[in-house]
Formats: sequence, structure tokens, C-alpha cells
Amino acid sequence: MAAFYEEEVGGRRPQRKRKSRWLILLDLVSQLLSVVVAVAGVLTFIAPYIHPGGLWIFPVLALAAPVVYLMVVLFALYWIVRWRWRWASVMLLLVVIGLFKMSLFFRPEVRRVYDETECQPKGAIRFMTYNIRQFYTDDGHNSADSLLRFIEEAAPDIVCLQEFNPVLAQNADGYSAFMENYPYVSGGAQEDPRTAPLAIFSKYRILHSGLIRGEVQDETIRESIWADLRIGNDTVRIFNNHLHSTAITADDNEFITNHRYITDSAREDKIRSIVRRFRQNSILRAAEADSLAVAIATTPHARIVCGDFNDTPMSYVYRTMAYGLRDAFRECGRGYSYTFRGFFNTLRIDYVLVSEAFEPLTYEVPAVDWSDHRPVVVQLSYTPSHPL
Repeated sequence: MAAFYEEEVGGRRPQRKRKSRWLILLDLVSQLLSVVVAVAGVLTFIAPYIHPGGLWIFPVLALAAPVVYLMVVLFALYWIVRWRWRWASVMLLLVVIGLFKMSLFFRPEVRRVYDETECQPKGAIRFMTYNIRQFYTDDGHNSADSLLRFIEEAAPDIVCLQEFNPVLAQNADGYSAFMENYPYVSGGAQEDPRTAPLAIFSKYRILHSGLIRGEVQDETIRESIWADLRIGNDTVRIFNNHLHSTAITADDNEFITNHRYITDSAREDKIRSIVRRFRQNSILRAAEADSLAVAIATTPHARIVCGDFNDTPMSYVYRTMAYGLRDAFRECGRGYSYTFRGFFNTLRIDYVLVSEAFEPLTYEVPAVDWSDHRPVVVQLSYTPSHPL
């Protein structure tokens, strides 16, 4: 056998084919990037549990969570193709952990529903939340008539509006007809000139209502309002919230999304300014969420918590506000949902959260452009604690 081997191959054992230098370099770069992405993935997954007063990186990672997760998936696929199972196993572990988090951003349609109305029990509640930007369109025109008409056509039973402008509303031609459809109102009065108020319009009788002021550290006042509605023989409490803004201006959004050309020094100053304001306002929102969560948790009634949280589902603010509640999107949303028309149309920052008495049946975000936000419309089944 040895003689045959020496005769056939000249006495030399076959050697493994040497890897290309470019392939070696690619692996080294990929290993370095994989470490960075893996660390970013871990930090992103724990961001909801870290108060924004800590490192500035956590609020930023919460904002970029879908992108970070996509990078984790891509590197997992790369190492599988390269048959490097040590690296692949680490990235796959993060992929599996992230699956439970990504349901807050994306829900695949696992089955086709041919007629949703057949699945909706009689008497289901149709609910809408909408930041209407004081009835101003992108070009600064008054949208009050068109927007009120849109709400009437959507036909919700309960409407929660943020940045409601009572002056433009009352001057709209269709306001009287709108009020006939929604005879019960809470909020909507310009109690403080520094804030655009919130409003709750309802077809159900409002028994009591009130105002909750968030804990903030500057002159800007952000409010949350609540109203107790009589639904059947039960009392249901609605919380309409508008948490502190990110303070990301239209100019900032243009810089981020359009890569607007500016000098290197100006670009660096711009990025620092955006990150600083984003972190500071994340801290303010977290303080508001801490206060509101106490009021929500101590409510003795069934609850619907909604509004513009100005934060993503991977944030400390969302986790605090949603504690013990069900996210309507996570229950019955489909695909990738965004509610803010900016930042590449990637942000879901408007929410409908419900207590166990409610079962979300449908979730939709109508593609209308009356505001920089889009409305969230949810169909809810309610199980009363005191049946008729």
C-alpha cells in the first residue's frame, strides 16, 4: 500500500488547499464586526431594563433595535455559510433571544383571515389614538375639516387625540356634526399656553375625568389625562398620554434621513447635539413613565392606556408603561408597523395597551398624512365583570 502511494503521488501526502489571503482578511474583519454586533445586540436586549439616566448608548440602541437585530441575523448566516460553528452558535443564540423581542416590531401573518368581521363579536369596541399635530399638515395648512371627517369615517367609539388644538377644532365647519357623534368629551381645553392639550371623545358616557402631570425638570409641561367611561354596567378607565418629545426637529430629521451635506466640524457638532438632546429627553420621559405607571397600576377598573410615548418598544419607557398590560400590535398586528412619518418610517411610538378584560381583535394604522404621526385603530372585545 505504501509502495502504491509513493508510486502514485510521488511519496508526498496531499496537502490542504491554502486559503486565499483575501478570505483570511475577510474572516478577520467579520470576526471583529461580529464581536461589535454581538455586544450591541446584548446591550439592545437589556436596554428596556436600564434607566436612561445611565449610559447614553441605551436610548440610542433602543431606537435602532430592528437594525441591530438584522445585523445579528446577517452575521449568523455568514458564519453558517462559512461553516464556523463557534461563531455561528453565538450569533444564533442572539437570534433566538431576539425573536421574543422582535414581536414588538414585526408580526408575520401566519394565517389568512378571509372575513375579519365574522370573527368580531357583536358590541366590540372600536378605539383610535392619534397625534394630530394641532391640525397642521406638512406644509402648514389647516387640516381640521379633513381630519375630523376622516375620524368620523373611521367610526371609532372612543377617540384619544394628542396635540389637540381646540381653537382650530371649534372653527372647523364639521365640528358641530363631529360633536353630535361624540357627545362626551374629556380634556381639550387650553389650560396652559405651553402645551397642546389632549382630548378624549367618546360615544360612551364619561363619569369622571382628571389630569396627571408628568415629572419633568424643565418648563415644558407634558400631560396625561384619564376618563372613566360607563361601558355596560362597568367602569373602564382610559389613559391618554403624550410623553416628553425627543426634541428631534425637522432639520435634524432631514440631516439624518437625507444625509444633507455639511462640513465635517458642523456634522460632528450636529451629531453631538442630537445625541445630547435625545438622551436628556429620554431621561425626562422615563421620569414621566415612572409617575404614570403608578397611577395606571393602582387603577381599580379595566384599563386602556394609549397615546404618543415618543419611544420605541425596546425602551425603558415602553416597558414601564406596558407593565401588566397587553400591546394590541403584539396581539393582532401584522407585518412591520410604524406610526411616525420620519426617520425612514421605522418608528412605532404610538400605542394601545389594554388590561386583561380586553381582547384585541384587529390592529391597523391607516396610511393618512394629515400629521407627522399616523393613527392607530384597534377593535377590542370587552368581557364585563358585571354582565347585563
